[in-house]
Order: sequence, then C-alpha cells, then structure tokens
Amino acid sequence: MTTEVIITGTGSPVPDADRAGPGVLVRSGDLALQFDAGRSTVQRLAAVGMWNLQLTAVFATHHHSDHLTGLADLVLSHWVMARGDDFTPIQIVVPAGPAEDYVSEMLHPWRHDLAVRAEHSRRSRTVEMELTAFEVPESPTEVWRSGDVAVSAGQVRHEPVFPAVGYRVSTPDGDVVITGDTLVCDEVAELAAGADVLVYEAMLFPQVEQGPPIRHFILDYHADTRLIGPQAAELGMPTLVLTHLIPAPAAASGPLQRPGAAVSEHDFENPIREGGYTGDLLVARDLDKVVLEAGVPPRIERRD
Repeated sequence: MTTEVIITGTGSPVPDADRAGPGVLVRSGDLALQFDAGRSTVQRLAAVGMWNLQLTAVFATHHHSDHLTGLADLVLSHWVMARGDDFTPIQIVVPAGPAEDYVSEMLHPWRHDLAVRAEHSRRSRTVEMELTAFEVPESPTEVWRSGDVAVSAGQVRHEPVFPAVGYRVSTPDGDVVITGDTLVCDEVAELAAGADVLVYEAMLFPQVEQGPPIRHFILDYHADTRLIGPQAAELGMPTLVLTHLIPAPAAASGPLQRPGAAVSEHDFENPIREGGYTGDLLVARDLDKVVLEAGVPPRIERRD
C-alpha cells in the first residue's frame, strides 16, 4: 500500500487561472481525506479520477473563505452525482466555532434547488453530512480515525483568526502534516516533529512589503519563507512542500498567467535553502504529488 499526498490547490484569495484555492488530498488505501476546500476543489478532484467525489472525510483548518468556498460545491456535487438514495454522507471535521457554524448553515441557500432535484429525481433523501466539531486542543490530539489511519489536530498561530489548526495524518506509510494558514511557530514544530512530509503555507515577506501598504496586514499571520527553512532543517524534515503561495509564481507554462506576477518558484526555494534546509523541496503547483511507502523515502511527482 502507498499513501498519496496530492496538492489540490496552491492558491490564495487572489484569483489565479492556474491555481485553485487551498486544499490537500491524502489517499491511503480505500480512504480519501480532503484538507480544506478552496475554489475549484471539485475540478481538481475530478482531475485525479475522483469525479464521483467518493471522499471519506473533509477537514477544515479554519474559517477563512478561501479555504471553504469550495466546500458547498463539493457536498452538493457529491449528492448530485450519487444514484438515487444509495450514497454515503461525507464526514466533515472542523474546529468548533465559526467553521462549525458555516458548515451547519452553508446548504440553507440551496434548499429550493435540493427540494426540486429530490422531487424530480424521485429521491427520498436529500443532502446529508456527518459534521464533527472538536475543541482545539492545547497539544496535538487525535480527532479522527479509521482503522490504522489517524488524524490529529494541533493549534497554529493565525490570529486574529481563531480557532485555526493544522493536521497530522498518520498512516502505515508515514506521517503527513498540513499546516493550514499560520505563522512559523513552536506549535507547528510540535505538530510536525518526526513527520515525513510537511505541507507548509508560504509567503515571500520582502515582496509583500514592497507592495501596497494597504496589503501589509497579511504579514501578521502568514509563514515567512526565511523562517520556514530553519524550522524544517531543525526538524530534520525529509520532504517539505510549499503551498498557498503569496505572491503566486508565474505559470510554468501555458498562456494563462496571473497579471503582474513577478516572482518565480526559485524565489521561494532560495530563502528555504539559505535557511539551512537540505531535504527534498517542492514549490507546489496544483496536482503535484508526494508518494509515501513504508521503508522508502517520500517521492515527489510533478503533475504531467
């Protein structure tokens, strides 16, 4: 058995033709776990063969809209693509508080659409979810398990957004940590200690500082690439994946590029290496993948 870590979205709130909203899919055996669901998550899942959206569970790191705008689409599409009443509700796991409120309310505006679809297709069941909300623990704590795959949550530093968590997925093939949005902090180090893959949000602080002052507030709660490298080096992290890239690098190929993009993937790589990190490094594009197999170093696979 292998475990796949597929980056379903590397973007941020800034619309980008090449980057979907934040998201990471972890597939291990028969389990498919989606972490955050930004814009275009459904399309990215379809691109990896999950057009029928048979996800086991979805986990939210926090309630910022760019991490959740694709969630209603995912849940609605899962129900629409099902045949008749034979479908399994998606489990949704979130920190208690605003994210829980959002999930509880997000389908209400679609009630008329759901009613007419159910009547027209003679379905007796409409959309169902299994919502689990957990109190944010002081230290990483298991919040979900299926067989020998467990998911733990640990608080991160994304104030004034609270609560915000990162997740650690423990599988027989290895451990994957997904930070969500956060500063580089001791809480991330505690969650990631001993893991095999660390999926870290990343911001180029010097470039943002050179931008409009009205945007400087985002420096308060994102991860500085100049600090990510030293932390990953100290942790001895075998594989580091950068995502939620701000500002986003220009497209590697193709005509569709975000207007005004002035950075490259090397701009993200350089401060990480200068910070002392010598492990495998991936500045992610949508649908890039890391494969874990017990007893074998993680393997990076770029999208086709």
